[in-house]
Amino acid sequence: MPRKSNIAGVRFGHLVAVEATPERKNGYTVWRCLCDCGRTAAVPSRYLKNGWATTCGDAECQYAREDQKMRARSEDLTGQRFGKLIVKSRAEGKDHLGRTLWNCVCDCGNSIVAPTGQLNAGYRRSCGCLSRPPLKNWIGKQFGDLTVIAYDGKRSGKHWWKCRCSCGNETVVCQSNLKDGHTTSCGCHNTPYAAKHFVDGTCVEAIRSAVRTGTIASNNSSGVRGVYKNKRTDKWCAQITFQGHTRFLGSYNTLQEAAKARQRGEEIYEEFLARYEEQERMKEAATGT
Repeated sequence: MPRKSNIAGVRFGHLVAVEATPERKNGYTVWRCLCDCGRTAAVPSRYLKNGWATTCGDAECQYAREDQKMRARSEDLTGQRFGKLIVKSRAEGKDHLGRTLWNCVCDCGNSIVAPTGQLNAGYRRSCGCLSRPPLKNWIGKQFGDLTVIAYDGKRSGKHWWKCRCSCGNETVVCQSNLKDGHTTSCGCHNTPYAAKHFVDGTCVEAIRSAVRTGTIASNNSSGVRGVYKNKRTDKWCAQITFQGHTRFLGSYNTLQEAAKARQRGEEIYEEFLARYEEQERMKEAATGT
């Protein structure tokens, strides 16, 4: 636990620490502070000492408004260099923590999107080409019907590649799925593309095949779809992929437990198919066919 210090009477920007309260936040003492605008605020000592809080933060406080404008100006990273990355522009949206995202170009030529915090803290200094072992250049390589055409960045600890399918469609696939032979097409491999039906980017036929025929990837050694053995932990792991996102369902001591977890996870497939079939019935009823 951080050592408690007496900061009563100490000024931090427009705030003066008045007295410690009994409240704690993440182990740090919360102080009652007086802002130059006359308002009071409860602020953890860590926020004061690190300069994260310098005003009461009230929307009516003139100092808070000025501080917000100043932070917005200083937060513009356009043109700045971080290692091998140069920030080109602000990207659309925020990450899952609500942080601003930036379009960056690496000295090696690849482009990535990185959040403000990772750039400022030095956690992101390249597109991934500085990683050990170095990121392999897979552009031009063939994996089944897929040809790699560009690097698409690193997300959730995985490298992603943009690929063009032999049918002409483009898709983004994680490196491990390409390497293991898990993904060899955009999804048109088994069924003619024109005969497929997509809802929110998800192929109905692919989901129906996975649920009702119980197809298992050729490289699956567990015998259970979506279950694999983690050699490092010696546990059975379950996962499920839906609409381009892979959800980890937990690790278990036995194959049976992992299989049950995967079976529970497949409820999302059943719900998707049920919604689709209900929509089709409504369409048929509306057209009288």
